Amino acid sequence: MSEGIDVEALRADTPGCAHVAHFNNAGAALPPRPVTDAVIAHQRLEARIGGYEAAEHAEKAIAGSYEAIAALIGAAPDEIAFIENATRAWDMAFYSIPFAAGDRILTTTSEYASNGIAFAQVARRTGAHVQAVPDDEHGQMSVQALAAELDRGRVALVAVNHVPTHNGLINPARRIGALCRRAGVPFLLDACQSIGQFPVDVADIGCDMLSATGRKFLRGPRGTGFLYVRRDLAARLEPPFLDLHSATWTAPGAYTIRPDARRFETWERNVAGQIGLGVAAGYATAVGLAATGRHIRGLADGLRRRLADLPHVTVLDRGEHRCGIVTFDVRGHRPADVKRALREHAVNLSVTDIAHHRLDAPTVPAALRASPHHYNTETEIDHLAGLIARIAARRP
Repeated sequence: MSEGIDVEALRADTPGCAHVAHFNNAGAALPPRPVTDAVIAHQRLEARIGGYEAAEHAEKAIAGSYEAIAALIGAAPDEIAFIENATRAWDMAFYSIPFAAGDRILTTTSEYASNGIAFAQVARRTGAHVQAVPDDEHGQMSVQALAAELDRGRVALVAVNHVPTHNGLINPARRIGALCRRAGVPFLLDACQSIGQFPVDVADIGCDMLSATGRKFLRGPRGTGFLYVRRDLAARLEPPFLDLHSATWTAPGAYTIRPDARRFETWERNVAGQIGLGVAAGYATAVGLAATGRHIRGLADGLRRRLADLPHVTVLDRGEHRCGIVTFDVRGHRPADVKRALREHAVNLSVTDIAHHRLDAPTVPAALRASPHHYNTETEIDHLAGLIARIAARRP
C-alpha cells in the first residue's frame, strides 16, 4: 500500500505494467483491464447484432457514463456532454460564446497550442482581443493581475488550463473561479491534464465550463472526452454546430435546441468508447482521487529531486503547487534522442516543444516530460533516474 493506494493491485489490473515503465500518462495512460474489457465487449456486441441494436442494448451503460463522469467532478448528469476529445470539447464551449469586436479574452501564458490557435482565429474573425495574464513570482497565472484585468471590464471569457502540458505547475483555478464569479465573467477551465490526476470539483472551483479527455490521467479510451457546462449557462449558449441529436428540426426553417448540456454533442459517436470512458471515471473514483494525487505527487517530487542532483540535467518545473508532470533537459542531448534511448529500455516518456506553448518563454526549445501515475512505483522512478544519469554522463 502507498498513501491509501494498493499499487500492486493497480498494477495487476494494468496489463501494460508487465511490459513497460510507463511515464507518459500526460500523453496517454495505460488503461485498466475493466476499461479495455468494456470497450471490447461492446465492439463485439456491435459485430454480433449491429451497431444501432447494440446501442439500444447498452442504453443503461450509456446513461451510466454520464452519471459516472458527473460524480467524478461534482456535477449533475444533465451538465455533461460526451465529446470525442478534449480539444473538441473545449472548442464546443469556446466557439459558443458570442464574441464581438472589442471583447477581451483573458488566458494564461502557459496556454496550449490548440486553444491558442482558436483564440487567434476568433480574434481575426470578430475583432476580440486575446490577452495573456502575466505570471506571478511562482510562474503561474497571477491572481492579482487577473483581478486588475477583470476590473478594467469588457472581459467576455476567462479561459485557463488547470495544468499546463509542459511545466509541472497547477494554476490557481479555485481563486480564478472566485474572481470570475465576482465579476460575472464566464470561466472555461481546460482540465485535460488534471482530471484523473487529483480531485477536481466544479462547484468548489467555480468554473462555468470544463473540458477533459479520456486518454490521459483518467485512463480511458483514446478518442473520448467530455464537456461540463453549468446548467443555467448551457441554456443560454448556442453551439457552433447542431445536428438532429443536439436540436429538433421543427419546421423547414426552424429548430429547437435541447435544453441540457447534450446540445453540445453530436448523434454519431464511439459508443464503445463512451461506455469505456464511464467505466474509467468510475474506476478513478473507486481508487480515490485524493490518494491518487498524493501518490503521483510523491513520485513526481522524488523524480525531481533525483534529477536535480544529476550533473548536466536541469529540471524546468515551476509553480507554487506542482503536479505529476516533470519536465527537464539533459544538456547536450536532443530530447527526441533521449526518448528513443529510454524506449530501448522499455521506459516511456514524451517530449514537449515550443510549438505547443507559444505564449510562454521556455528555457529550452524542447524538453523531456515524465508523468507518473498511481500504478508506477519508486523502483521505476529509480530506474528512470538511473538511465537518465547514464545518458547525461555521455558527453556528445
